[in-house]
Amino acid sequence: QVQLVESGGGLVQAGGSLRLSCAASGRTFSRNTMGWFRQAPGKERKFVAAIGWSGGSTYYEDSIKGRFTISRDNAKNTVHLQMNSLKPEDTAVYYCAAQGGLYYNHYGPYDYWGQGTQVTVSS
Repeated sequence: QVQLVESGGGLVQAGGSLRLSCAASGRTFSRNTMGWFRQAPGKERKFVAAIGWSGGSTYYEDSIKGRFTISRDNAKNTVHLQMNSLKPEDTAVYYCAAQGGLYYNHYGPYDYWGQGTQVTVSS
């Protein structure tokens, strides 16, 4: 059994910051790619960011590049998404995801998903 639990979402004003966290349990993913996705109201779920096992390889969706930073702490089985300079268009449910194998592809597939945490950015 694998569980991913997100936290840190909330309501912020445009220009503000939030730090999302994802705690993994059931098994470790020290060498597996972890990612963040988001789903805005009425929209499809989209890729936001991913990080490889080493923590040195990161990938970002273009609209958030330079504003968001993904990081991981393998010893604690946690992944974070630091979100700065938030914009109203960042409003979405943010999901943590993990790959179940060494796929060497930051875009997927992702086999495990958290329940999501709501991020709302007001203008």
